[in-house]
Amino acid sequence: MIKEDKNTDPKSKDKKQVPIIEIKNLHKTFGKDNEVLKGVNLTVNKGEDLVILGRSGSGKSVTIKCIVGLIEPDKGEINVFGQNLLDLSKSELNEVRVKIGFLFQSGALYDSMSVRENLAFTLRAHKRDLNEDEVENEVIEALESVGLGDAIDKMPAELSGGMRKRIGLARTLILKPEIILYDEPTTGLDTITSREISELILDIKHKQKTSSIIITHDMACAKMTADRIMVLKDGEIHAEGTYEELEKDEDEWVRSFFE
Repeated sequence: MIKEDKNTDPKSKDKKQVPIIEIKNLHKTFGKDNEVLKGVNLTVNKGEDLVILGRSGSGKSVTIKCIVGLIEPDKGEINVFGQNLLDLSKSELNEVRVKIGFLFQSGALYDSMSVRENLAFTLRAHKRDLNEDEVENEVIEALESVGLGDAIDKMPAELSGGMRKRIGLARTLILKPEIILYDEPTTGLDTITSREISELILDIKHKQKTSSIIITHDMACAKMTADRIMVLKDGEIHAEGTYEELEKDEDEWVRSFFE
C-alpha cells in the first residue's frame, strides 16, 4: 500500500521541510528490454536520512548512481539544490558533485596508495589551492572523524572490511559534502561492525548536518538510521513510511522485509 507523502520528518515534525533532492519520473533501461527504473519519484528533505529498500535488481543502486552521474537516465528530472542535474553543463555538474559524497559498497580505495595518500589524492583533485600542511591537517581530521586516526600509514590490504568502509567514508567526508549517498554501507560486515557503521552514519548526520540516501538490505541499519523508508518494487516506489509504519503495513510483500 503506497503511503501518502506528507513531507514530514517523523523525528522533527515541527521543522519546515526543505527538499534537497527531488527525483521526478526517472526511467532507465539497459539493453533492449531490461527496464530497471519505471518512473521513480522521491524527495529527500534537508537534514533527512532516507533509506531505500528493495530486492536485488529493483533499481536501488541505479537510482543513486543516476544522482551522481555514474549512470545517465533515459528520462526524468533529478533536482539537487534546486537544479536539474540533467540540464547542467559538465563544469556545472562537477561543481554540484563536489557537494555530494558517495560511499561505494567496497569502499573503492586505491590499493597501491596508503590511507594518507588515498585521502590526500581526493582532496588535491578538488581543492588545488591547499598547501601540504593544510592537506595533512584535513586528512587527519577526516580520519579522526571516523575513529581511525592511527591507520593513516596503513595500506588498504592491511585493513579489515569495517576499516575499509570507515576509510572510504573518511575520503567522502574530506570534501565536506552536504549530501551523502550510501550504497550498502554494512554489506559483508559482522553484526557488531555493522552497528558501528550505522552509528557512524547517525553521528555524521548530526555533526556534519548532512542529508542522505541509504541503500541497504540490513534491516537493523534501516531501523537505526532511517527518518523515512521507501520500498522499490519492479522499478517503482511501492510503499513509503517510517520503519514502524511499514512494519505493520497491510501489504504482505512490504511486511516481508521486516520479518
